[in-house]
Formats: sequence, C-alpha cells, structure tokens
Amino acid sequence: MIRNTVGAALFMTIAAWAMQTGPAVAQGRTQRVIEADRIIAVVNEEVITLHELRSRMAQVERQLRQQGTQLPPRDVLEKHILERLIVDRVQVQLAKETGLRIDDAQLDQALARIAEGNRMGLAEFRANLEQDGIPWMKFREEIRNEMTIGRLREREVDSKILVSEGEIDNFLEAGGAMGSEEFNLAHILLRVPEQARTEQLVRLQARAEDILAQLRRGADFAQLAASNSDAPDGLSGGLMGWRPLDRLPSLFAEEVPKLKPGEVSAVLRSPAGFHILKLLERRGGAIKAQPVEQTRARHILIKTSELVPEAEARRKLVTLKERLSHGADFAELARLHSNDLSAAKGGDLGWLNPGDTVPDFERAMNSLKPGQVGEPVQSPFGWHLIQVLERRMDVSKERVRQTARMALRERKADEAYQDWLRQMRDRAYVEYRLEDNR
Repeated sequence: MIRNTVGAALFMTIAAWAMQTGPAVAQGRTQRVIEADRIIAVVNEEVITLHELRSRMAQVERQLRQQGTQLPPRDVLEKHILERLIVDRVQVQLAKETGLRIDDAQLDQALARIAEGNRMGLAEFRANLEQDGIPWMKFREEIRNEMTIGRLREREVDSKILVSEGEIDNFLEAGGAMGSEEFNLAHILLRVPEQARTEQLVRLQARAEDILAQLRRGADFAQLAASNSDAPDGLSGGLMGWRPLDRLPSLFAEEVPKLKPGEVSAVLRSPAGFHILKLLERRGGAIKAQPVEQTRARHILIKTSELVPEAEARRKLVTLKERLSHGADFAELARLHSNDLSAAKGGDLGWLNPGDTVPDFERAMNSLKPGQVGEPVQSPFGWHLIQVLERRMDVSKERVRQTARMALRERKADEAYQDWLRQMRDRAYVEYRLEDNR
C-alpha cells in the first residue's frame, strides 16, 4: 500500500523544532503546522495536504504576477490548482505501480541542464531558488515528478500513436511538409468526463460559451485560462507558444488561419472537451524538410519487472559492457540477452532520424562517436546499452516522408494525451475534503 508520508515528516520536523522555543510559542507554531498539514483530498490511497496546495498556489501566483496576468479569485484558483494536483498525483501513482522511476543520477543531469539553461552553475541556481524561498529538496522532487509524468506520457501515449502511409500521402499532397506559417496561440480547455451525461455536456458547453462571452467583452484571456482551463498549460495563462500549422491538432489547424491576431475562436468541440483558442501573433516562414544527420545504431535492451528490478538490469548491462571491452561481439550478446525485437538482428536498429526514438535514448545516442559503446541508459522501455555504428546526412525522399510522419504524430499527440488524461482521472477514486478544512 502506497501512502503519502511527506506531510507527516514535515509536521514532525517542524513540531520538534518548535518544542525547543518555549511552550507558548511552540504551541502556536505547532498549531499552524497542523492547520497547514490537514488532508484536503484523497486520491486512491494517497492524500493531498493543505500545505501542498498552498505551496503550489504560491508558485502559480508568483508565475502569473511575473507574466503580468491579473490573478483570478483565490477560491477559483485554489480549486483549479487542486484539480491539477489530483491529475498529477494519478499519473505519478501509475508510474510507481508500473515500475517507472527517475533515479538520482538522471535527476541530477536534468537539474544541471535547467541551471545551464538559466546561464548558471548548479550551486548558483540552487542559491537563487532558496533566496526566492523555494526549498531545494522540494524543487528536486517537483522536477522528478515532472520527468516521471513526461516519461509516462511517452510510454503510454506518444509511443502508441500510429501514422499510416495513406495519411502521409494525403499530408504531402496537401503540401503539409513543404512549408507552414507559424502561430503563437493561447488555449482554454474544459475537459469532458469519459462517460459524461447529457446534462454534464450541456453544463460544460454553457460554461464555455460564458467564458467566450467574457473574452469578447474584453476579459483577460490569461486570467480566465488560469481560472478555468484543464489543459497542462492552463496555469501559465494557456500559452501554447509558436506552432506551425502542421503541428496543430486538425481541429485547431482548421480554425486558426481564420483568426486575426488578438481574436478568439468560437467554442470548439473535440473528444477531449470544449476548446477556445486565441491567436496572439502570426508570422511567415517555411518549415521545410532540411537535410538531417541520421545515425545507425544498435542496442541491447533489458526490460525491468518485478523479477528484474532496475538495479539488476543496470548491473547486467555493466557486465555486458565489460565483456565488450574484452573483445566480445556486440551482435552476439544482443542476440543472447536483449529483450527487444531487434535482438534477432544483433540489436541493429537501422538508420534513425531525429525523433525516431524516445528523448532519453536519443540524447545518449547523440553523445556517442561512431564505434563507441555508451554507459547503460534508462528509458521508458527499460535499460539500454547503445553502440553507434555510423552517421550520414540524408536528403532523400524518405526524409521528406519522415518529416511528414513526425508532423502527423505531433498533431495527434496532444489530443491523444488529453483523452488519456481524462480516462485516467475518471477511473481514479477521489474524495474531496477541502470544504471541511475551511
């Protein structure tokens, strides 16, 4: 049974500190900790505490202020953030149950990349966070959860998206891969439950139409997105960023070219729910199939399970790499030990284009020189030992088709993820206790 013990540990730590400061002060501080650590929701077998909600509220409010977005009413934002915490918790729970985790080494690499992206060393980045009142260990765990959710999406949604040759033909005939204007968009989504009743649909559509009416009267889009949107970008004001038309869901791609900058769309209906789009800016610019570097690689995959834990899978690959360094044949070891379909071909994956593999695998592969075998690396599918055989620049017709395939996959991905999230949320047991704690 998995239970949330973070809140209890926090209470014990602060209460013990408070007891050293004198009876009257200690009682007051301990009481505040108890208040902050009340249970406000139960998600399957775990709890969400008032402390977690208030901490996320502070982060979101700080982000919205930095963007210059007017804050929604506090009770509205509170309920919206609680729902986001519930959806995130459901995903993290599934990841744990299925053995998907981000180890400390992977987390440290990600944190180093984040610091580098902010043009800081890791120590300086940590000091800046703590100066802003963000505890380092808490930040680490939030990034770990974000990475876990991203990897879960790759495994459960993105990897299962199929694009047929006929879809690619139709896409190319329409000129999709040869060029596209780009659009800077914001988005509001009201998610529809998986088995919604007619009255629920009517109520949600009426709510969407009311939001649209407010927008057309001049209401702030970012504020309404933060208050209402169920999309992952809702709490950042609904900002989707720049997208070429061929990277948008078909429903959006049909509507966006009709809009002028500053205009909002009508209420759009998809299987995921009701959508409202706002076009912020548009710019010309062709997105063409450029020559790209392809990599021919092979790998040995050890899948993890209850019988083969992660530590054992990694240890096995370390042993195999040691054998390779003493002259063992990679193809033969792949045939004997790899759990991938490529084992029959000695682990050979053929020529790979950017985006053909999941990000963790691709990053590790791209860091290798031809002939080099990397250290064991984890992906949503297990642990890999990768060898790069050769590289080349590709300008073939197949590359154009691959560009089209990637565009179509991306077009389908967001829609599929929203649909999957809706199913996961509806299947979870959720008990609200927020009103009991006021």
